[in-house]
Amino acid sequence: MNFLAHQYLSGNSEKIKIGNFIGDYVKGKKYQNYQQEIQEGIILHRNIDYFTDRHPVVLNSSKKLKEGYGKYSGVVLDLIFDHFLAKNWNTYHESSITEFVTRTHEILIKNYLVLPNKVKLFLPFIIQSRRLETYAEINGLRTALEIMSRRTSLPDKTNFAIDCLLNNYCEFKGEFELFMRDILVYVSEERNINVTTPNGWHLNAKI
Repeated sequence: MNFLAHQYLSGNSEKIKIGNFIGDYVKGKKYQNYQQEIQEGIILHRNIDYFTDRHPVVLNSSKKLKEGYGKYSGVVLDLIFDHFLAKNWNTYHESSITEFVTRTHEILIKNYLVLPNKVKLFLPFIIQSRRLETYAEINGLRTALEIMSRRTSLPDKTNFAIDCLLNNYCEFKGEFELFMRDILVYVSEERNINVTTPNGWHLNAKI
């Protein structure tokens, strides 16, 4: 899962949201340098990634991207799944995506001093471009892929990714929906995170 999904799956705790946002940038035991609730967010991030990378729906869905991305197909699928989450946001959250992203930005700014340096460097762009919100549109997804291909080791195969998504759109959407059901149950029952959907359905085994 990418930034938007990780924030969505963090529940309501600000510190857990921070930990989940910075999870990829805190390696090994360095998470212990943070206060307890941020540590919990970092561990949550790692658990979500572990669950996602081994889920049969994800493994099957990512095969459609193998030709263009090889071992990086899972990274691209994370972005595609964030696209479907953003596109169908009202199905999964009570607030609008605009309100949710704005609140996320406020939390990140409020906790700016505890963020890793790498996160501090790209955070202004994330906020200014409202990148998490732009995932809802194909052009926003394209931009995110292009940026990643320039700044990371992700292959420059953006056109392949977009064509693959559009040619298999309904299939990807169905796979996303199946996976979201499972990941919501996982963060609720295994990680004790409370997620509330618009219809009032609370996912939390402790309630």
